[in-house]
Amino acid sequence: MKYTDEHLRDLAKFYQTHLLEDTVPFWFPRSYDLANGGYLLMRDADGTLIDTDKAVWIQGRACWLLSTLYNTIEPKKEWLDGAKLGYDFLKNKCFDAKGKMYFHVDQEGNPIRMRRYFFSETFAVIAFAAYAKASGDVEAGKLAREIFGTCLEYLYGEKEVEPKFESTRPSQGIGIPMIMMNTAQQLRETIGDERCDETITHCINIIEKNFVKDDIRCVMEQVALDGSIIDHIDGRTLNPGHAIEGAWFILHEANHRDNDPKLIDLGCRMLDYMWERGWDKEHGGILYFKDVYDKPVQEYWQDMKFWWPQNETIIATLLAFELTKNEKYASMHDKIHQYAYSHFHDKENGEWYGYLHRDGTIAQTAKGNLFKGPFHLPRQEWYCYTLLKKYLDNGNNSEVGSTTCGLDIHYNYS
Repeated sequence: MKYTDEHLRDLAKFYQTHLLEDTVPFWFPRSYDLANGGYLLMRDADGTLIDTDKAVWIQGRACWLLSTLYNTIEPKKEWLDGAKLGYDFLKNKCFDAKGKMYFHVDQEGNPIRMRRYFFSETFAVIAFAAYAKASGDVEAGKLAREIFGTCLEYLYGEKEVEPKFESTRPSQGIGIPMIMMNTAQQLRETIGDERCDETITHCINIIEKNFVKDDIRCVMEQVALDGSIIDHIDGRTLNPGHAIEGAWFILHEANHRDNDPKLIDLGCRMLDYMWERGWDKEHGGILYFKDVYDKPVQEYWQDMKFWWPQNETIIATLLAFELTKNEKYASMHDKIHQYAYSHFHDKENGEWYGYLHRDGTIAQTAKGNLFKGPFHLPRQEWYCYTLLKKYLDNGNNSEVGSTTCGLDIHYNYS
């Protein structure tokens, strides 16, 4: 398949329209918690609130989204005011006395659960940095850099994440270098920090050295400390969508570094390997788990279609096409785009369902819970729109088209 400039204009308009007239209006302003701060994001298909608890990850992600929309799309007061709700709630309610962030709090911010990881902190970094850029709040920028420093201590082993397992079979996961790479990228692109470039390079080197297996065309989710494959069920389990997300982080860095050919090659290899392993040739879409040796996977949801791997694959394939102009990536992007928007999108109420069975039928209707909220989908639509707009503005017909890639779209925001 070939993507002409006309196709790309249509795609840009599609993503812009979905982001601003479908996805964002599903969440805001009705999710603003004006009484307690933060956001009420656990919602059913029609937007009905199903729980008032707050996931700290999603609070940070929503604050990042609103700040980013203000910074890059339009300086709307509603978005900035909404971002402040999240910033204040995170700053005042989501840290314990030692400075570690919770994972799960109630509506007022009383703690419910602390997790071992420092991922709440990484989302606070990108939220605070984006809010600092939007608002000019000096304290927010200072806090973003301070929390980033704490995250670096975990990355470099100066602070230890509490172990989940005994020491019998030590391992390392791709998640930490991935999330730290993107956290540094986001910090660099908002308020900046001199540690970002070194951090990004370090994380890419870890991923390439330990997790990318060219001999078997695979990106591992976890490996032994020396990078070898752990031939047990947990060690063999792959998450194709997660690895593809890592691929586009690396392709994004290639783009930032004047189309660095080595990073383009690395990111495209990762995308190719995990598309081959993750794309469901029978039903379409990206499967959740696979075994590296095609043995049975332990988790019962292994063949389901979750929303976020589709979002990450849409970004990765479009970015790979933009960087290489290779028609195979246009074909891959068209396949995942058509599958995702025809199966996940709720034409009546807006936004996406989060969980489908392998055959594409809806497994459950919630659009917001402790893990799903206004992040992966709006980030995908925002990223793809801004990527395409930049391309079109750089001498490739800056007028964005008005067609919608053949998909029947109906909006209802009541």
